[in-house]
Amino acid sequence: MAYPVITNCPVCSNALKITKLQCTHCQTTIENEFEFSSFSSLSKEQLHFIEVFLVCRGNIKEVEKELGISYPTVRGKLTDIITSLGYEPKKKNEVDEKKVVTMLSNGEISAEEAIRLLKEE
Repeated sequence: MAYPVITNCPVCSNALKITKLQCTHCQTTIENEFEFSSFSSLSKEQLHFIEVFLVCRGNIKEVEKELGISYPTVRGKLTDIITSLGYEPKKKNEVDEKKVVTMLSNGEISAEEAIRLLKEE
């Protein structure tokens, strides 16, 4: 049985490094220092959200339906993941008005959500 990769030491909480890889077919072993993907540090819930987001092709309205959560919750989860990956999310005052109007006209967000987004500026 395979276990999920852990990225931090369960004893001291410092970062772990990968030092050994082994082929499951021929048992060839390679030892060196390998890097984790930045996605390795995400929780199972965050990885599931990313999977749903990708399957929905980034359509927030579809993500809402699929996960049964609101638009603000989808945005919050995206912001958490962006931050966990080491990036700075857009500041609230950087709302793209044209994008909000387009999302509203495409039915991706409600009028109330559009108003809320535009008021965040």
